[in-house]
Amino acid sequence: MQKTTRKLVLAGLLFLAHPLGAQEVNLNLSGTEDAGLVSVLRGASLSVSLAQEGAQSAQDLVAAARADYRRLITGLYSEGYYGGSVSILIDGREAATIAPLDAPASVARIDIVVTPGPRFTFGTASVAPLPQGTVLPDSFATGQIARADTIRGAAVVAVEAWRDAGHAKAAPSDQSITANHADRTLDASVTIAPGPRLSFGPLTVTGNVDVRAERIVEIAGLRSGTVFSPAELEAVATRLRRTGAFRSVALSEAESASADGTLGITAQVVEDAPRRLGFGVEYSTVEGLGLSGFWMHRNLFGGAERLRAEAEITGLGGETGGVDYRLGASFLRPGTFHVDTDLYANAGIELADEPEYYLEQASVEVGLSRMFGDNTAASAGIGIVAAHAEDDLGIRDYTLLTLPITGEMDRRDDALDATGGYFLSLDITPFLGFGDVESGVRVYGDGRYYRSFGANDRTTLALRGQLGSVVGPDILMSPADFLFTSGGGDTVRGQGYQSLVVDLGGGNSSGGLSFAALSLEARVDVTEKIGVVGFYDYGFVGETAIPFEDGDWHAGVGLGIRYDTGLGPIRVDVATPASGPNAGQSFSFYVGIGQSF
Repeated sequence: MQKTTRKLVLAGLLFLAHPLGAQEVNLNLSGTEDAGLVSVLRGASLSVSLAQEGAQSAQDLVAAARADYRRLITGLYSEGYYGGSVSILIDGREAATIAPLDAPASVARIDIVVTPGPRFTFGTASVAPLPQGTVLPDSFATGQIARADTIRGAAVVAVEAWRDAGHAKAAPSDQSITANHADRTLDASVTIAPGPRLSFGPLTVTGNVDVRAERIVEIAGLRSGTVFSPAELEAVATRLRRTGAFRSVALSEAESASADGTLGITAQVVEDAPRRLGFGVEYSTVEGLGLSGFWMHRNLFGGAERLRAEAEITGLGGETGGVDYRLGASFLRPGTFHVDTDLYANAGIELADEPEYYLEQASVEVGLSRMFGDNTAASAGIGIVAAHAEDDLGIRDYTLLTLPITGEMDRRDDALDATGGYFLSLDITPFLGFGDVESGVRVYGDGRYYRSFGANDRTTLALRGQLGSVVGPDILMSPADFLFTSGGGDTVRGQGYQSLVVDLGGGNSSGGLSFAALSLEARVDVTEKIGVVGFYDYGFVGETAIPFEDGDWHAGVGLGIRYDTGLGPIRVDVATPASGPNAGQSFSFYVGIGQSF
């Protein structure tokens, strides 16, 4: 180590004592106060790693120390130090002088002394050629710290830019890196060989057992002859994963292009178990116990078709009018008419004993759903609903011809426990009424926004807004389950389930033609597993189709606790009314899996 008046040993850099008696591993950094470099060198050193693991083999420790010369020098380069030196002493002997097979019987002490020398900045920083419009990292420029990883990063950006332009085999072909010690600069020049612009060749499928290869190719939608694109390859993988039929999907490119300028692609798939069972449980003191379960087949006819049958019972032991039952089945065929379009068919029967009505209903719906990118979807279909309803308005039998249209954009980071992003959905259902109802359109929108802040983003603010309207018929001639109510776990916690309705006079009531709800939650992580939540909910139900025009509102407030299971948090909330005569006088409990929204 060269003498210098700037020599110092950073306090607390590293000192590890282990149960091996006198064994010690010391890492001393001399001549700089770069704390970030300390962390890099500690992470690079095998000697430090073995000591932390309590290794006792002298031969292993000697081998690690010999390997550390290159690893520590590489660590120095990664932080822009190109004139450093490394000395590693094993019980006073330089590790490089100890033959691997001539290790001492024991090792008591390892001293690692690193002198980084001056930090270098870029003089010349060049990667060429580049496709038009390519922007290299700001850190790869004259005057910036000359980290080795920055050079590699700039080369990767250049290669990816060429691949995005169709040059699948682009790669670095040459590099010139010169350290100028006199002025402490590093000149770095990288040459890229773009190679020819290629097109996709045929897609080959391997690993499939029960899902037919021709259907996999059809669902993937990779078009032979189109210009090579990494984004299209990712879209292909996403389409295959989205079917749910595969446990894993990996796409690989042929080693070389064909004579006609095409590049073959191989899809290696691992099929998932074709059948799956699931269940759910929710409970609140007002709505009672809710049980649900489903059975699903992921590959019904050998073409990744999905059939799902489900059953649900809610209102057990609750104060919501009675027990509700629902049986349903759904079918989905991916890649129908278009690679991002799925054919779906749903059927169900339902018995709902709600506070405002009793309903027996059967429905069938067929339609198409379309994905736009990774997180935006839309669907349109046609359905028939046959219903028998009993409410304060009397007994009604009717049939509906529906044309449901839906749109959804999901930019949340986690659907069950979002900490950032947003979610938007819109349902528009025009309907033709036959029998005891009239025709109209039902509109319902749901928006959610999440933002985290504070130390380690441990606090999350979550906001949800809901808005709905039935346009066309009046309350008396509207389908019973198309009308809106408020109160309960999905709208205003603390208030009674569907307790906010429209007063028709004479002791009669009904759901409303318009609806609005707003929920605000503050979620704070107390530990890695446990979090607490404070929330405020607001709901409005109106007599007319225009929200907030003529109606009533109510509110609820409460606290909750969350326990993270890894698959989604277990949720326990307690809430009380924040408006009305019972404000603060009664309490309701809600238990479920996943955040409330």
